[in-house]
Amino acid sequence: MKYRKLGKTGLDVSVLSFGASSLGSLFRETNEEESIRTVHTAVDLGINLIDVSPYYGLTKAETVLGKAIAQIDRERFILTTKAGRYGDDEFDFSKERIIRSVDESLKRLYTDYIDILYLHDIEFAAFDQLAEGAFPALDALKQSGKIRFFGVSGLPLSVFEKSLAVKEFDSVLSYCHYALNDTSLLDVVPLLEQHGVGLVNASPLSMGLLSTRPAAAWHPAPADIQRLCKEAAEHCASKGADIAKLAVQYATANERIPTTLVSTASPDNIRKNIAWTDEPMDTELLQEVLDILEPIRNKSWISGRPEYNEKTYV
Repeated sequence: MKYRKLGKTGLDVSVLSFGASSLGSLFRETNEEESIRTVHTAVDLGINLIDVSPYYGLTKAETVLGKAIAQIDRERFILTTKAGRYGDDEFDFSKERIIRSVDESLKRLYTDYIDILYLHDIEFAAFDQLAEGAFPALDALKQSGKIRFFGVSGLPLSVFEKSLAVKEFDSVLSYCHYALNDTSLLDVVPLLEQHGVGLVNASPLSMGLLSTRPAAAWHPAPADIQRLCKEAAEHCASKGADIAKLAVQYATANERIPTTLVSTASPDNIRKNIAWTDEPMDTELLQEVLDILEPIRNKSWISGRPEYNEKTYV
């Protein structure tokens, strides 16, 4: 496993990190014992950053993860969770709720501190509410020692630009913007580097789009994105290759992307993902896939309030 610096935090993070959303049965019904073994396998094989949220499985992911990490030396992993989103349409970025959310997460996770706290999907909140409530909550939590570092997460890349214009952050978490079909995350990397902000890239498979299996019914991507991603996956399969392998290798190869989150509740799957990061990439297949995906390159979808989606291309 390779490791990179996460901005100015001083943390060395594995290039592949573990996203615990799958432990909340988001993609399939999961077995708790198998989920716990998956977390242990990830850490034993070198992954040192684990990300979760109370939103995933409506606290199930945090609950199961808590049982898993209670059996691991706390110094062996960097723990990140989120606050502000608690259901599909349930958001609360008030100062009081953010602070209470962390207290609830600490209990579920059997720990007395969170390494990094992210405000979850901030594009669903009025920016004034964030600036007046959630941002001061982050400072209070850091001063109390309950969190070591903090940042924001969201789909529209504008959330990072807007936030950094008024506040300094330690790290940000972006998803679905550094994958085979969308590398628009690179547009904001210079700004993040200028501020010394760490970057966590999530969903190298574009939340399941880069797969021969049908996308989940809830997936917000337009039909043309879904169709071409599936075509690219089927092209890989016709060559005896797995597009998931190519996607993970592509995401982790870029030195400017410190770490990429992958999520699974299968020990075998996390073992495969980790092994892929050490194997050479099939550059010929990569170019063929990029050619298939070219018509939808950097296309995304609307998420949250209109003011955050001015630069979204759909």
